Amino acid sequence: MTDTTNRYLPRRVSPPGGTLLDLLEERGMAQTELADRTGLTPKTINEIVKAKAPITPDTALKFERSLGVPADFWLVREQQYQEWLARSRSEEEQARAVDWLARLPVSRLLKRGLVARARSKGEQVGELLRFFGVASPEAWFEVYASPQAAFRRSSAFEFDVGATAAWLRIGELQAQSIRCGPFSAAHFRLALGAAVPLTRKPFTDAAEELRRSCAAAGVAVAFVPGIEGCRAAGVARWLSPAKALIQLSDRHKTEDHLWFTFFHEAGHILLHGKKNVFMDDGGGKSNEEKEADRFAQDALVPPREYAGFLAGVTESLSASALEAFAARVGVAPGIIVGRLHHERALPFTRLNELKVRLQLPSSAPTSGTGS
Repeated sequence: MTDTTNRYLPRRVSPPGGTLLDLLEERGMAQTELADRTGLTPKTINEIVKAKAPITPDTALKFERSLGVPADFWLVREQQYQEWLARSRSEEEQARAVDWLARLPVSRLLKRGLVARARSKGEQVGELLRFFGVASPEAWFEVYASPQAAFRRSSAFEFDVGATAAWLRIGELQAQSIRCGPFSAAHFRLALGAAVPLTRKPFTDAAEELRRSCAAAGVAVAFVPGIEGCRAAGVARWLSPAKALIQLSDRHKTEDHLWFTFFHEAGHILLHGKKNVFMDDGGGKSNEEKEADRFAQDALVPPREYAGFLAGVTESLSASALEAFAARVGVAPGIIVGRLHHERALPFTRLNELKVRLQLPSSAPTSGTGS
């Protein structure tokens, strides 16, 4: 969140021409005399007094020589006035953009402390623009709403564009604080191999190791609790040609879903282009989504091992037999249960006790590997 607590933002700033007029009256100097002393035309002096013309660096130096008032005084006054004018115009535009607020989960962002509560709806627009890092609602639509079009077409579910944009932005902000080395596909594959045994650890313990090893390979991993209306379980995208982001939510509530989503998004990073944003909601499946599914399945459990195990699975499969297989291949038992449920090889009512409820770790640290 942008911190404006200690910034002095006056409601009104007088033009520097008013200060100039006060000074001339104090000295009993006519505007025409100042024009003679500076070599400027009387019209130029009058336009400065009436705030119709700015004080340029050249004019400020002439005022310094003729009036004895430093040039930087005039330039600072001019800069303050011009900034105030720009802010005033911006606030008027923001006041006309309050309808945009209705598209956004403002109350949820306020509750999470991600934006400040403003005194008016127009000022609240400004707070949301700062949060999203855009200059206008039009820019927001271009950066956050337009890329979601393909996701909406492929999704089997309705979802809230504003809530999804907010969730994506939180991930971006987390990723900014994760220092990464330049992306290396080879190093990332090694990190994924090391991540498989992490699935057997409590997730809050495994998450830090996962973030560290992926950051070294050029991939920031962000954990962002879901926002109502956003159905995304995960997203994969490139923040720059050398830095990728995998963002994960707690939408599915169990660790097996989150681990599968992580490897699914990792598949997008390794297999697909750097220009697309891949969001997963478990709905419609494009060819790329199917490829990412297969990548995740094979990365978590060797295909030959799984095929041999699956051949012996019956509805009466015992927890001990499943746990023994999971230990042999080095993954959490819940991941095997989740896959058997998904493939309908095991009734959804069976062995759910082997799934672990998900607890997301805290926000990403501000230090890491690389830059």
